[in-house]
Amino acid sequence: MAHSSIDFNNKTILITGGAGFIGSNLAFYLQENFPNSKIVIFDCFRNEAVFSNGNLQSLGHYKNLIGFKGEVICGNINNLNNLSLLSYYRFDYIFHQAAISDTRVYNQTIVMETNINSFYNLLNIAKKDNAAMIYASSAATYGSMPSPQTEGHESPENPYGFSKLMMDQIASQYSLKNPEMVIVGLRYFNVYGPREFFKGNTSSMVIQLGHQILSGKAPRLFKDSDKLLRDFIYIDDAIQANIKACTPKKNGVYNVGTGVPRSFQNIADILQKELGTNFETQYFSNPYDGYQIHTQANISSSTKNLGFQPQVSLEKGISAYIPEIKRLYRAENI
Repeated sequence: MAHSSIDFNNKTILITGGAGFIGSNLAFYLQENFPNSKIVIFDCFRNEAVFSNGNLQSLGHYKNLIGFKGEVICGNINNLNNLSLLSYYRFDYIFHQAAISDTRVYNQTIVMETNINSFYNLLNIAKKDNAAMIYASSAATYGSMPSPQTEGHESPENPYGFSKLMMDQIASQYSLKNPEMVIVGLRYFNVYGPREFFKGNTSSMVIQLGHQILSGKAPRLFKDSDKLLRDFIYIDDAIQANIKACTPKKNGVYNVGTGVPRSFQNIADILQKELGTNFETQYFSNPYDGYQIHTQANISSSTKNLGFQPQVSLEKGISAYIPEIKRLYRAENI
């Protein structure tokens, strides 16, 4: 399904973080719909190194790219020698997805170096090549701001959210100095769907609860999970936003969500219905400080300036995802 009238055939496209969740889905969308496009993936790939919180440092996995027919460069966006390999190409579009995206990494130096410093270098590549720059921002920029979260009202509460807000500000200034360029940031809310499994502990509640239920265990949720609301968006709609961001009415940063908040309890209930189980949900105290209670994307600007219109409800998204959740449960010996 083509999300735009843009013809990406005979175009050269860079996807940083292309072995990760959103990047790999974007690669396959482009490959399937525009078989004559040249797609280059730049990713450091998983090396089993972990942060102090025990979560993986790099989330790209070769299994996300089985069937990919484009080109792959293994490199770190912090390494100028690695980035120099990109000078052999002239890109028409750059989708910058690579980042440290773990909201519970508190080593500020590594988060800022990876997310902010590398962005300058990639913007300069985009300028040199006259390429459109579509980059991943985040709803983490909002912190605990009241819902619905709206662009221009941010208050990040962790290094990751702050780094993404700084990227947005860099993009804004770069756009003012280079008005001929397309530079668009996408503030993802809670994206879920195929190819997220290798995010490990940072994958969505949908797949984590799904595998919990498949293992014969009752879903375990925080107390008052019926009141913990998130804006869950299926991966297909996140890809739609990336494609439509290539031809914005104006540069800027835009929310990518459904505008319809749903609870963790909703997820557990939908999963149980789809999987044919009837476990009694177990509840435990939330151990995290500063936990967001209610996220909801205001997508009016995204609709107006990108033409973004989410198509997939939580019920339809989980239903479409169930076969992959089951396949992974069997294939990865969970």
